[in-house]
Formats: sequence, C-alpha cells, structure tokens
Amino acid sequence: MVPRRIMTAEPVSQAAGLDRSLGERVRRLRNARGLTQSELADMRVSKEYISQIETGKTRPTPHTVAWLAERLGVDLQYLEGGISERDYRETESVLAQAEEAVMEKRYADAAELVAGLERTPEAPDLLLRALLTESWARMYLGELRAALDRLERARQVADGNRFTDVDRAEVLYRLGCCRYKLNSIEVSQRLFSEALTLAERSGFPCDRLRAHILEWRSRCYRRHRDLEAAREDIERALELAEALNDDETVAHVHFQASLVCERTGQWHQAKTHFERAKELYEAVDDPVNVGRLLNNLGILTFLLGDTESAIQNLKDAFSIALETGSDGDAAQAVGSLAQVHLRSGDPILAEKQARHTLELLGGREDFLDEIGTAQLVLGRALLAQDRVGEAEQALADAEQSLAQLSSASHRAVAWTAQGDLALHRGDDRAAAALYRRAAEALQELKF
Repeated sequence: MVPRRIMTAEPVSQAAGLDRSLGERVRRLRNARGLTQSELADMRVSKEYISQIETGKTRPTPHTVAWLAERLGVDLQYLEGGISERDYRETESVLAQAEEAVMEKRYADAAELVAGLERTPEAPDLLLRALLTESWARMYLGELRAALDRLERARQVADGNRFTDVDRAEVLYRLGCCRYKLNSIEVSQRLFSEALTLAERSGFPCDRLRAHILEWRSRCYRRHRDLEAAREDIERALELAEALNDDETVAHVHFQASLVCERTGQWHQAKTHFERAKELYEAVDDPVNVGRLLNNLGILTFLLGDTESAIQNLKDAFSIALETGSDGDAAQAVGSLAQVHLRSGDPILAEKQARHTLELLGGREDFLDEIGTAQLVLGRALLAQDRVGEAEQALADAEQSLAQLSSASHRAVAWTAQGDLALHRGDDRAAAALYRRAAEALQELKF
C-alpha cells in the first residue's frame, strides 16, 4: 500500500484530551445540521447534558455516543475518533505493515510507512501505535533524538484516560531503551523500574513486557557493575519468558545472561548461554541477532584460547551484518577482529580494522562504547608500531568517547592505556599517576 500524505499533527495535549475533541465534534456536527442543543437531546437526555458533552465536562457512555452518532448522521468511528471507519481501517492496515517491518528488523521500511501516514490526533489509539512504531524504528536506525521526540509525545498521549497502565509501562520501557542507547544509564534504569511497577500493578497480563523490561534493566546494572542485581533481573526475565514459551524473548534473555556470566568470569557458563541463544535465534529465523551473538561468542572463544574459531565466528558475524544491511553490526564485528588481531600480535592489521570500524560507525552516538573501544585498539596498535604521537591522539579520542558513557570502568580502561603510553615514553611518574587514577575509579564501583 502506498503511504498516505503527511499531515501536520495537532499538539499532543489535544490528542490526549479525547472528551473535549469528541465534544467539539458533536457541537460542530450539531451546528452543521442546524440543531439546537435541546433538539439534539430529543427528550432522551437534557440540554444541559449535551452542553456538558460539548464543553468536555462529561464523558458520555458508549451507548450515548452510539446514539449521538445516529442522531448526527455519522458513523460511530468518526464521532469517537475524528476519523471515518474507512480511513481508520486504512490507517490501521498501514500501521500493521509498519509493526511487522519492525518485527522483521526492516527499520527503514517501518519508518517510511509511518512517516507517510495521515496522523489524526483525535484517534489516540492509532497515534500511540504510530509513535511507538516509528520511535522504535528510528532508535535502531541511530536517529536517537527523533526517536526520543516521538516517545515523549507518546508519553503524553498514553496519559489519556482511554489507556491503561500497561500502555504507559510500554512507553516508559521504550523511553528507557532510547535513553540507554544515549548512555543516560541512571535515567534509563529509573524508567525501567517505573515501567515495571506500572506493569505489575496494572492487573493485566503483560509477562512478555515485564521480561523485556527486566532484560533491559539488567544491562543498566551491568554497566554499573552491579552484577548481582543484573543476575537477579535476568533470572526473573528468563522465568517469565520460559513460562510464555516465547523463544525470541528467551533468546534475548540468554544473550544478556551470557554477558553477565562473562563479566563475572564464568566463561564456560557464558558460552552455554550464547549457544542456547544462537539455537533459539536460528529457530525463529532472526539472522540479525545471530550475527550479533556470533560477535560476542567470537570474543569469548578467543578468551578461552581458540583464536582460529574466534576469527571464524567474527567473520561470520561480519558477513551476516553485510547481508542484513547493518553497518552498526558490521562495525562491531570488524572492531572485535581488530581486538583479536592486536592481542594476537598483529598491530598493522589491528590498525586497519580499527580505522575501518570508525569509518563504519561515523560518530554515531548510540555506538560510543564501540567507537571508544576502536579508538583504544587503534591507539595501542599505533603504540606497538612506535608511532607514539598518533597513538597519543587516538587514546585521547578514546578517553573523550568513553567519558560520555557514565562508566568508571570504561574511563579506567582509557587511563590504563594512556599509562602504558607514558611508560613507553619513559615517563614513570605520569604512568603511575594514570594507573592510580584507573585503580581508584575501579575501587569506587559496586560489585
């Protein structure tokens, strides 16, 4: 279906105010038909009641709305939502296509479909779906500011009285994901906790949403090195997902569980989680996440001493990223190869791959971790080639990138690398100061 023309939406505060919008439509239609409020009431209700509806001071019952639609000669869908039944169904059909595109990770297609919709703010259920779908697509396209804008608008819409706490929890969850990608870890953790509280108190079945919230909140705990809290969230998420028999969600949770195990040095357990996640991703035909998992599995395999298998996993991850059109995933695979080759004693190839990583990422703010890591690898590769001046600049760039992650452990890694450079120059005092700085930062972390 060809996307419909774009129409500038009214302020979202109007979108959330359903009663007033309905009342305004009743008044407009009544006047167009030359009826007084008393004539419209027609002995069924009082003139004062019609006045209260038109001014938005009262919310009519569904039966009254249906009766008013018949009296005013319009279909019920139009009176309730400001959009005809036909237009509503057409819009809903396009949204369903966009939502399917998001599920299939065709984010550009999803964003294009939603952008072509005639957004009718007086149909808040459609507006909320459009905002959530577009925001998710733009978040994964790296357009984080645009995604955040859509989500803030969605938050206002969801405050309307036709929506439930589950709807509001969904918005907060997605806001948390976007904030996480913007490296606002404390803000995202708070949003996830608020979303979880809303979901749990709603009284509606929403275990899948709860599992996703817990899985994402575990990432925040992991970034702050609160690994016990991360593990607890993962265990709760896995229990919920397995009870739902939802292979995709179970795979996501196993993926995150593997990262927690990796952080705690449980490498063999981490590999078990990786392999289970890979099996499930393949079962649900999710090549994008298979590629991402192979990237992490490659690094883990290298740490376990199997360099040949590690390189093959990373090359496979890169191939999948190219096939699925994901520059971000391709960059991560190349960056991981750069780390492996640096640690395997090939600084020239490591330099080439680190530079390629930075080119692919192009300064994307949702990949600051990967950018900073690539700059670190580049700096160390240059230092290994005795190109000290270039190495110093690369490591300074890495410190600047990693400082934006609100993570002491990331900054500590940068300072350690700079300490190694100072030691290479023979400046023992500067090296000692940098090592001390890194150690003090790590001592402040919660384990």
